[in-house]
Amino acid sequence: MAVTPVVVCVSQSGAEVGRQIAEALDVPLHGRAERVENADSYFANALDHVRDLFASGTPVIGVCASGILIRAVAPMLVDKTTEPPVLSVSDDGGVVIPLLGGHRGANRLAARIAELLNAKAAITTAGDVALGIALDAPPPGWRLANPQDAKGAMASILSDGAPKIEGENIWDIKPGQGPVTLITSEAPRKPAAGEMIYHPQRFALGLGCARGCSSEEMWDLVIGCLAEAGIAPQAVAAVTSLDLKADEAAMIETAKRLGVPFRIFSADELEREAGRLASPSEVVFSEVGCHGVAEGAALALAGPEAALVLPKQKTANATCAVARTDKPIVDMAGRARGRLSVIGIGPGQSGWRTPEASRLVAEADELVGYGLYIDLLGPLASGKPRSDFPLGGEEDRCRYALERAGEGRNVALICSGDAGIYAMAALVFELLDRSHDEKGVSEAARRVEVVCTPGVSALQGAAARAGAPLGHDFCAISLSDLLTPREDIVKRLHAAAAGDFVIAFYNPVSRRRRTLLAEARDILLQHRPDDTPVMLASSLGRPDEHVRYRALSELDVDEVDMLTVVLVGSSNSKLAQLGDGPRMYTPRGYARKIDGDLAVG
Repeated sequence: MAVTPVVVCVSQSGAEVGRQIAEALDVPLHGRAERVENADSYFANALDHVRDLFASGTPVIGVCASGILIRAVAPMLVDKTTEPPVLSVSDDGGVVIPLLGGHRGANRLAARIAELLNAKAAITTAGDVALGIALDAPPPGWRLANPQDAKGAMASILSDGAPKIEGENIWDIKPGQGPVTLITSEAPRKPAAGEMIYHPQRFALGLGCARGCSSEEMWDLVIGCLAEAGIAPQAVAAVTSLDLKADEAAMIETAKRLGVPFRIFSADELEREAGRLASPSEVVFSEVGCHGVAEGAALALAGPEAALVLPKQKTANATCAVARTDKPIVDMAGRARGRLSVIGIGPGQSGWRTPEASRLVAEADELVGYGLYIDLLGPLASGKPRSDFPLGGEEDRCRYALERAGEGRNVALICSGDAGIYAMAALVFELLDRSHDEKGVSEAARRVEVVCTPGVSALQGAAARAGAPLGHDFCAISLSDLLTPREDIVKRLHAAAAGDFVIAFYNPVSRRRRTLLAEARDILLQHRPDDTPVMLASSLGRPDEHVRYRALSELDVDEVDMLTVVLVGSSNSKLAQLGDGPRMYTPRGYARKIDGDLAVG
């Protein structure tokens, strides 16, 4: 499991069992607010919270009735190969039930918890019940070459007898004479009918290349080298190289195609392997500070007991070497490339946060952002290291996040709304684009992976609450003159007013800046009616959300604050009084189309 599980407890009657599990597994305990004492984090609604954890890819161990967990996740079930484990534990700790993800760790986790509690693990997966194994979930460090055949093979084992074993008995089961054969092999092997092929990941693939080497040149070299050495691609544990190559597309793509991690080492770390290299190079040393990249990286990752089984091979722009160790490589040496996820979490409520955003938060090693925004994540942020920055510290915030990612960490930069709309995404890329002399970031930070995920913007949230004010052409204008000259803002106001756009005003006022919103109102009144509807939406998606409507001529700056989005309609926008209250919308023009169709008819 890539993400740390969470123990969820909904009542004090299960709190003792929940704490026992959490402490034994060294994972957080989340408790229902006002019902569970001494939890690491608290939630208000069990269904919402479990659903949020599940959407983020977090394994859930619920000390509660199974029905609570089932009702929470049922609407989200799509693909059992990617969904996280969900387990139910009775309040008294007597029964552990893996509800979902039996082949993704739930059965093993259930057995471990049952042993801890001296309880019964109610495992119902056929293979685990009959033989204690799941064919498509081999032990760590082993990889199944033909997972598509696992279901049929298990059915055959259950009906026709225990499998034959060829090679290592990684399952620790008594072999039989059934029609299925479980085969372990380092070499590539095409499975025949009834064969399941398992490859031990004992090989480290070291790569080097000239800057900008093509992915296809690298891939052709790798596949050729593995074939020459008689190594199955599935037996490779990781791709590895020098940290200066962390952003090489060819290496990243090779790791992706092999489905393995990409690990990197410093030049000093690779130079420690100089005595074991088959082809040390003074030229390489003069360029990057170590006598060999591909060979050194392969040996560094495979460990001190490893040996080269394929010395450096090369093409015009790429090099490749392979090292082997006796045991499957499970604990990876070196470090990851580093990733910065720039995440828009929406206006605040978890229901408006995308599953991808929740998943990236769950995967992150560290959270960075304005403290209020991190707080809005609630229990999802519990237990994670966090670095809070004040308003006004935006550049420091982004720089810090990039540099931490440059150290190999998985960092999440938390923004409200959408990170690409008046938020941190643009500043992140600006820092990456600056030269060192322009106060950019370090070379290590420039090599990190940057992921941007969309969020529900404030204008979208406000529009949804109103009805459909953005039903026709619209624009967004920030009224903050801290970063944009005031004359530019005024010029844009005149242009948007003349164009009759619906306008979403961000940063409408601050404690010191109170006049631009009034000036914007007056400019707009020169182009649209006094009764043009205006929506004021404050603290969207939060408990103190407040929505109200005004006519444009009555817009009062004093009832607007920094947490308010102002939506001003176009000359065609309407405020309709409907059964469920006022609704603001902007017609697209369908009435004219219908009238035209009728006239033609």
